[in-house]
Amino acid sequence: MPPDSPEGSVGASAKEVNKHNLPVVILLGWAGCRDQYLMKYSTIYLKKGCIVIRYTAPWRLVFFSESMGIKSLQKLAKKLLELLFDYEMDTRPLLFHVFSNGGVMLYRYIVELLHTHQQFQHLRVVGTVFDSAPGRKNLKGGLRALSVVLGSTNVYVKYFLLLTFAVLVVTLRILLYPLTRFVHENHYDAMLRQPSSWPELYLYSKADGVILASDVETMIEARRQHRVPVKAVDFVTSAHVSHFRAYPALYVTHCTSFMYSCLGSLK
Repeated sequence: MPPDSPEGSVGASAKEVNKHNLPVVILLGWAGCRDQYLMKYSTIYLKKGCIVIRYTAPWRLVFFSESMGIKSLQKLAKKLLELLFDYEMDTRPLLFHVFSNGGVMLYRYIVELLHTHQQFQHLRVVGTVFDSAPGRKNLKGGLRALSVVLGSTNVYVKYFLLLTFAVLVVTLRILLYPLTRFVHENHYDAMLRQPSSWPELYLYSKADGVILASDVETMIEARRQHRVPVKAVDFVTSAHVSHFRAYPALYVTHCTSFMYSCLGSLK
């Protein structure tokens, strides 16, 4: 498939999914995530008989377009939801599994579409899992994440992109944000006030060097104040988006038990 097309994996027949009322699980990868990494998470749900869709937004849009206030991921969010209709999965329960701020940026637009676009208002989201997210404007963490994404890129190109990103963040998302927030609210603030009410599971760690645990905990408290059912797990020692790798059995247990609890609340 093209780089900007969601990848799908089917773990059960349509009849089996209907019989057990299992959800379509949508994995939204972190910036720079390779599909082979998301495939490992797919297995958690495929083994339970779910249908899984994997998608990672282009890192250039995450780090640069969105940093400049351009809603570049909005169209991709719409295409992702339209995929459910293309494959006749729009009547099935939906579960989102969102990784880092790269996934949150896309998820933010998805939530907005679910509440404002008539075509999508009948979709049934039963819950969302957040892995290492969401976080506020954290320049140090953002630079770390971008540096990992750039990897072995030419050193001059790499440092040019890192410097450009830093200037954009400081100028547009910090210094000028009080003037521009009415035009393009940052993703963290938008998530604080999102209108969704389905259950949420937050998987995070105080050892995360990209997303601060305090940011996740602030979000958890805000969502609870909005009467959203929230579960949270602090893995304490695992690194950014590495909780599954560090604690595979525990991670799978939390994800699957959360999924079944969400499905159990369906009428």
